[in-house]
Amino acid sequence: MGDPAAQLVSSIQLQDMELQEKPAHKRQGKGNNNNNNDETFTVEDAVEFIGFGRFHILLFLIMGSANIIEAMEIMLLAVVSPEIRCEWRLQDWQVALVSTMVFLGFMVCGILSGYLADRYGRWKVVFGGFVWSAYFSLLTSFAPSYGWFIFLRSMVGCGVAGVSQGFVLKTEFIPAKYRAILLPLATVFWMIGSMLIIVLGMLVVPSFGWRWMIRLSVTPSVILLFLFKFIPESARYNVSAGNVQAALETLQKIAKMNHSSLPPGRLVERSEKERGSWRILLSPAFRRTTLLLWYSWFVASFAYYGSVLSSSELLEKNLLCVTDPDPEHLVKHTHPDGLCFCIPFKNNDYQTLLISCLGEVALVPVNICLLNIFGRKLSMTMLQLVAAMLFMLLNICSSMFGFTVLLFLLRALVSMNFSVVYIYTAEVYPTVARSLGMGFCTSFSRIGGMIAPFIAQVLMSQSVVLALGPFAVTCVICALGNFLLPIETRGRALLVRDAINEWAGHCG
Repeated sequence: MGDPAAQLVSSIQLQDMELQEKPAHKRQGKGNNNNNNDETFTVEDAVEFIGFGRFHILLFLIMGSANIIEAMEIMLLAVVSPEIRCEWRLQDWQVALVSTMVFLGFMVCGILSGYLADRYGRWKVVFGGFVWSAYFSLLTSFAPSYGWFIFLRSMVGCGVAGVSQGFVLKTEFIPAKYRAILLPLATVFWMIGSMLIIVLGMLVVPSFGWRWMIRLSVTPSVILLFLFKFIPESARYNVSAGNVQAALETLQKIAKMNHSSLPPGRLVERSEKERGSWRILLSPAFRRTTLLLWYSWFVASFAYYGSVLSSSELLEKNLLCVTDPDPEHLVKHTHPDGLCFCIPFKNNDYQTLLISCLGEVALVPVNICLLNIFGRKLSMTMLQLVAAMLFMLLNICSSMFGFTVLLFLLRALVSMNFSVVYIYTAEVYPTVARSLGMGFCTSFSRIGGMIAPFIAQVLMSQSVVLALGPFAVTCVICALGNFLLPIETRGRALLVRDAINEWAGHCG
C-alpha cells in the first residue's frame, strides 16, 4: 500500500506533467472554431488556455475592493476600542471581549459559509455576506449599550465570514502561473482598507465621534454591491454541481473579454455528488494537511491580530519603552485601583498606526519572490521564524523611530504569512471541498483572533514580555510544523477530485 501522502504527491506530480503537456498540444488549434467532437477539455484546461486578460483585471479590482471592506470591518476595532472604553467605562477584559465576539461570529459562520459555498455556489455566499455585514455594521453605530455593541459586532463577524469566500472565487478563475503574483498583491487592498479606517478615525472621531465613523465606513460596501453583477459564479463550482452549460457560458464570456478562445472540443467534466463534505478534509489523502493547516491558520490570525492589538495597546496606554519619548508619551498612565483606562488616541498614535499599515504592502515584492523561488511551505517557515524574532525585539528599549520600524516590519511579516497561508489553502484542496476547507481554516484562525485580545490587551498591562512571548512561541512551533506538510502547491493545477480518486484506487 505505501505511504498515502506519498501516493497523493505522486498523483499530483503526474497531473502537473499532464497540465504542462496539454496546453502545448492544444495551442495549435487556438482560434479554430471547428470543434472536433472527439476532443474534450476541462475547466482547468480552459482557464490555462484562455490565459490572463481584461476579465482577470476586473476580477482583481472588484474582489480587491471586497478586501478593503473586510479590512475596514476588522481593523475598525483597533480604532474604536479607546472610544468605547471611555464611553462605557470598560475594563480591559471587556474591551478584549469585543474583538473576541467578532471572531466568534466569524468562527461559527466560517464553517457554515464554506459548506454553503460548496453546496450552493461561491457568488451567493459572498454577496449575502456583504449585505449581512453592511447591515449589522450600520446598526452597530446606533448601539445603545455595551451589550448591544458586542452582539451587533459579532453579527458583522458572521457576515465577514461569507465575504472571505471571495478568495476562493477569485482563485478558481486565475491561471496557475499568475496565482503567486496576483494573490499576494491583494494585500494592497487590505492595507488600503486598514489605512482608510485609521484616516476616518483621525478625521471623524475627534469632531463627530465613533458612531459617525462607523456610518461612513459602511458607504463603500453599498457601492460595491452594485459591482458584483460583473463577477460570475465560479465555473469550477458549476461543473462540480453538474451545471456544465453555465460553466461553458462563463468561460466563453471570459475568453471574449480576454480576446482569446476556448480549447478545441467539448467541455467535459463529471459532476460530484459529494460536495462540501468534511469527510474529504479528514480523508487519508488530506488528513495531515488539514490538521497542520488548522494550526497554521490559528497562528496566522493569532500573530496578525496580536501585532495589531499590541501596537494599539502600547500606544493607547503609553507602555512604550522608548529613549526619546515625545510629550504625549512622557506620562505613564496607571490605575492602582484597577479602574479602566480612558485615553483617546492622539494624532501621533494614528500616524504610527498608519506607518505600520504600510508595512503590509512594502514587502509584497519580496513575498512574490519567496513564493516563486522557494514555494509555499518554505516561505511560511521563513516568515514565521522572522516574525517570532520581531515580536521579541519589541521588548527592547529603543527610540520612537526604532519602535516604528520594528512595528512596520512585524506587520509586514505577519501579513505576508497570512497571505501565503490563504494561497496554499486555496490551492491544496479540491473544488468539491475547497470552500469548506477554507471555511474550517478561517474558523480556526478566528480562535486565534479570539485569544489574541486577551493576551495583547489584558496581559499587556501586567507585563509586555509575557504579552508578546506567546505570539513568538506559537510562530516558532508553526514554522517547525510546516516541514510536515506533504504537498507543495507551487505551479500546480487546482484539483477537482481526480487526485483523491486516484489515491483511493491505489489504496483499494
